[in-house]
Amino acid sequence: VQLVESGGGLVQPGGSLRLSCAASGFTFSLYYMSWYRQAPGKERELVATITYAGSSTYYADSVKGRFTISRDDTKNTVYLQMNALKPEDTAVYSCGAPAGNFWGQGTQVTVSS
Repeated sequence: VQLVESGGGLVQPGGSLRLSCAASGFTFSLYYMSWYRQAPGKERELVATITYAGSSTYYADSVKGRFTISRDDTKNTVYLQMNALKPEDTAVYSCGAPAGNFWGQGTQVTVSS
């Protein structure tokens, strides 16, 4: 099983980034997929979850209205579109399939001027 995130980087406040998570080694379409983040000195936080075929989504209050999770089951990939980024969004973002205990290594997102 592999989950490989990409798309992180340095962005100015108010900017946007799109994270991708490419999955392999399991039947991607059968799993809810989630994005988590962890900032230095803080606990890991669930950011967003998407159910089978994208039929339903969940967002943490801190990102609601700014972030959008989506998935493409033909590409075994889950995305996180992040808009109106704030300095407090700075963290390592990782994707996961919690039901299978599958986790990626994460990608750094830094929001700073």
